[in-house]
Amino acid sequence: MKLASLKQGRDGALVIVSKDLSKYVSADSVASTMQAALDDWKNAEPKLIALYNDLQSGKIKGDDFDPSLCDAPLPRSYHWVDGSAYVTHVELVRKARGAELPKSFWTDPLMYMGASDAFIGARDDVLVEAEEWGIDFEGEVAVITDDVPAGTSKAGAMKHIKLISILNDVSLRNLIPGELAKQFGFYQSKPWTSFAPVFVSPDELDDAWDGKKLSLPLHTLLNGQKIGSPDAGIDMTFDFCDLISHAAKARSLVAGTVIGSGTVSNQGSLEGSCCLAEVRCLETIKDGKPSTPFMSFGDRVEIDMFDKDGNSIFGRIDQKIVQYTPPKD
Repeated sequence: MKLASLKQGRDGALVIVSKDLSKYVSADSVASTMQAALDDWKNAEPKLIALYNDLQSGKIKGDDFDPSLCDAPLPRSYHWVDGSAYVTHVELVRKARGAELPKSFWTDPLMYMGASDAFIGARDDVLVEAEEWGIDFEGEVAVITDDVPAGTSKAGAMKHIKLISILNDVSLRNLIPGELAKQFGFYQSKPWTSFAPVFVSPDELDDAWDGKKLSLPLHTLLNGQKIGSPDAGIDMTFDFCDLISHAAKARSLVAGTVIGSGTVSNQGSLEGSCCLAEVRCLETIKDGKPSTPFMSFGDRVEIDMFDKDGNSIFGRIDQKIVQYTPPKD
């Protein structure tokens, strides 16, 4: 099953999308929004599946699907948590600045709560005020949960994963050091998170999904040039069950919680990178300084993941970096 949200109000209008991403049909007879469906997932899921099967079989004709008309599949989430599941990425970043990686990073996941009040769509422009803030993209995988009780174990976390997607977690790299120096986490340096056009149910991924992680390459391009295509199932130190259990250690997670993997990364090569920061770290280690700049206004970033037949699973993230002008006083 594949689900999207057309732009409508702040929470979008829920639609069912065909497997090949060519057609859609309204899901309003089941739930008006993605959050409404997730709030009543036990009852909504079989009805949504029935609609999806009718669309697939041709029983329902459907309308042409246009990703540019989509918001993020879940435009507003009550809870967005981003992890750093690929510890080799963290190790590389620290190595480039001559810092040692604490041993605890291999056993205790890094995680922060991000801004979830305004996720943006796959074709929406990324608005940033200043290039000197160090504009970067981060290709990630994410899972969406139903209600997760506090204290859920790693073994018990699997059944709470209901939907899966990919995302671009925009980072303003030159603002990060100042924020981390305050020892209170990210805020200004994490302005936007955009998602692929559709969320998919785990069964759509066949054997690429093992219940804990997704083992397919995540492809990133900048201005049409390949940046990397790391396999999301390789070098994932903490799988999604680890991350969910960690997030739910002392509190429950509400339906619609989005758990991000952090930047997908494979150790040891540029082909394994899904962000410019990592490319620059590899250049620094090799040449003593980075040669790849961060993004500029007008740049275009694309992120996609394909099935074994070369078909896009979630739809392509395809965005331009556009200068934002603040309102006058």
